[in-house]
Amino acid sequence: MQRVITDFGADNPFHSVGAKLKEHYGISVPQGAAITLTERHARALSEADITPATSTVVTPLALIAETDGSMVPVVETGAGTPDVPDKRRHRTLLWKEARLSLVRRPDEVTPIFDVTLGDVATTGAALKRLTIAAGLKPTTRVHGVGDGAPWIAEQIELQFGAQGHYLIDFYHLCEYLAAAAPVCAPEQATDWMTDQKARLKAGQLDAVMAALHPYVEPDTVDNAHAPVRACTRYIANRPGQFKYREAIAANLPIGSGEVESAHRFVIQKRLKLPGAWWNPVNAQAMLNLRVLRANHCWQRYWNKAAAA
Repeated sequence: MQRVITDFGADNPFHSVGAKLKEHYGISVPQGAAITLTERHARALSEADITPATSTVVTPLALIAETDGSMVPVVETGAGTPDVPDKRRHRTLLWKEARLSLVRRPDEVTPIFDVTLGDVATTGAALKRLTIAAGLKPTTRVHGVGDGAPWIAEQIELQFGAQGHYLIDFYHLCEYLAAAAPVCAPEQATDWMTDQKARLKAGQLDAVMAALHPYVEPDTVDNAHAPVRACTRYIANRPGQFKYREAIAANLPIGSGEVESAHRFVIQKRLKLPGAWWNPVNAQAMLNLRVLRANHCWQRYWNKAAAA
């Protein structure tokens, strides 16, 4: 019965768990019991529990690694008031970034995941752990792709060294180009954008920069009104991160839409409910529970729990 309650609690608001148990099993369980049991099992999960066993199939030539942040609502009680008996009277509501990582082989459809409320080093370590589970070997290339957050590229380099390469999400870069297009080609902005996209995919980054350069706003123009300058700086500050031609030739993704979409069913479906605020410890535990399910480690955990 603990497995059933945790199953419902992992996917549904706690207030609805009792009704589902009554409907399917004819059993009445208080909401408090559903919360206690679900969170107990969630907090018991270790990294080993939520990480799939290391793949023993043929060594992959490449692995795709993506990471992206999503904000979840948390509540901290008694912050800065250690002498107050009832800390519930001193609650701080805030949003905390949950960093979702995924790794998969290019020939697979389903990735494996990790989510952490920890710092960027914790996220980088999670990426490394996932790649090892996916079969990482010294000959494997790690293809990282994501937005322009510098810490992601830094962690790819730190965790994988020469094995890793980071690619800026193509569509993220295109947002900068789209903002610059009306300045560079006010009468033909759409055609101008089409040309720059084609150049990027053909490995002609220098030609893109050349198309932008004549229209770069002077430094006297406020940043909010200098989209061409913003675009050129964005590109210049990320050398080597726009190798779309090579990625396309290797049949590797040039966009990070996969991890961005995964936010909805791994994190947001359960933790971003109307009116829900989570204790940070319980939030991480529930994220682990969601990852346990997404990584198909559910049965293995319950086998372990039954044997304990």
